[in-house]
Amino acid sequence: MANLSHPSEFVLLGFSSFGKLQVLLYGPLLMLYLLAFVGNTVIIVMVIANTHLHTPMYFFLGNFSLLEILVTMTAVPKMLSDLLTSHKVISFNGCMVQFYFYFSLGSTSFLILSDMALDRFMAICHPLRYGTLMSWAVCVRLAGVAWAAPFLAMVPTVLSRAYLNYCHNNIINHFFCDNAPLLQLSCSDTRLLEFWDFVMALAFVLSSFLVTLISYGYIVTTVLRIPSASGRHKAFSTCGSHLTLVFIGYSSTIFLYVRPGKAHSVEVNKTVALVTSVVTPFLNPFILTFRNETVKAVLQGQIQRLKGLHKGL
Repeated sequence: MANLSHPSEFVLLGFSSFGKLQVLLYGPLLMLYLLAFVGNTVIIVMVIANTHLHTPMYFFLGNFSLLEILVTMTAVPKMLSDLLTSHKVISFNGCMVQFYFYFSLGSTSFLILSDMALDRFMAICHPLRYGTLMSWAVCVRLAGVAWAAPFLAMVPTVLSRAYLNYCHNNIINHFFCDNAPLLQLSCSDTRLLEFWDFVMALAFVLSSFLVTLISYGYIVTTVLRIPSASGRHKAFSTCGSHLTLVFIGYSSTIFLYVRPGKAHSVEVNKTVALVTSVVTPFLNPFILTFRNETVKAVLQGQIQRLKGLHKGL
């Protein structure tokens, strides 16, 4: 791994095209990263600590918030440090590790989203059997598969990247080890790898999207049969925050990765990847809070309790 075919390190261009102005990105991006970390951590702690949230819906929500934290940790800290230095390098092994965890965790996020859709389908379409169909044993199995399957499936994917010949150069035009820029550096025949990537995208992104789409198709049909307007509003309100997450997550990822081949516009992909890595994890806690009445009620209760303790002191 000392020669150019297997470089000892890669150079991450990141936002070098901004020149010295890239330093100005550091403050805003750091703030978004820290707010995303705090916001998602609050949701996890709230789900664990409050017994009112010990339900399948919030169990999956806690998993999703944990994944948001972990996904951002794989790419954003390195990106932030690179904004302050001209020596933007990552070791070959470090690049492969980052690639593995970024895509494994990202794929798990989509499977958890489909688990959340399945949970809402059971709650609205089969309310009398909901407790049996979505028991804790079932929820743990669904979450376990969502975590295990991508991490196992990504092993051959990352090993294939590790054994490619990178003979063009070792400069990655991105802020992390993304798939398309890595393939563009290789002089090996990557057609089989590109096909495998497309199959992986079908398996984890499009399949989970299909489950979500079908679930909400049945949900809408069932809710429209509810005679009272208040009943319909209550049913839809429990799905609002999840639908927003689904739209943001799937739209950006399908644009970035559910396309065979390596003829991508790197600059456009870099911008979209920045939004999904920093902006979306920052927005998700607010979406989950402002569009979910139960979460808002729990937060208000905690705030009132803290105010009471403060007055008592």
